[in-house]
Parts: sequence; structure tokens; C-alpha cells
Amino acid sequence: MIAVIELGGNQFTVKAGDVIDVKKLDKEVNSTFTMEAMLVSDEEGKETKVGTPTVEGSKIELKVLDQFKGEKVRVFKMKSKKRYMKNNWFRASLTKLEVVSVA
Repeated sequence: MIAVIELGGNQFTVKAGDVIDVKKLDKEVNSTFTMEAMLVSDEEGKETKVGTPTVEGSKIELKVLDQFKGEKVRVFKMKSKKRYMKNNWFRASLTKLEVVSVA
């Protein structure tokens, strides 16, 4: 089974066994939680259920593997001919999740 879920304002296509990185969630490491899917389909795409906004009875079980910081991203601002330059760095806080089951 393949499902589309929404976490942190982003949508992810997942199936059982996948590992995804999402914006930081306030969950403890090694804890599990469930959520409903926005779309559920079989592997071939012949049977598809689309929710409004979620599919009733769908159950996606997720396990928190790690809380970590992402790679550094350079944020550079400049205004030409005004001698204005600003250089900042940013590291996003992320959560690594494993999809345990899709039903």
C-alpha cells in the first residue's frame, strides 16, 4: 500500500519501511504515533481512495528514530549599488521518521 500524508505543511508519499525527514515534531525518540492518510492506493494504482481531507479508516503508523539538525544553508542578501550585504547561516531542526505500517 502507498499513502500520501501531510506533516509540517509538507506532503510525503510513503509505504511501509520508508524513512523520511520532516520538520521537527514534539515527539520523543523511539515513540510511535498514528495518523490518517490523505490518499491511499495499492502498488499498481488500480484501487485508489482519495480523502476529503483524509481517508476514513486509514491508519499510518510512524516511529520516531531521531531528532537532528540538517545541513547548513547560506542565506545571502545584497542590494546592488548600495553597499549592502548580509550573510547568515541556517540549520533546520528535523525529525527522522520510519513508516511502520500502512493500512
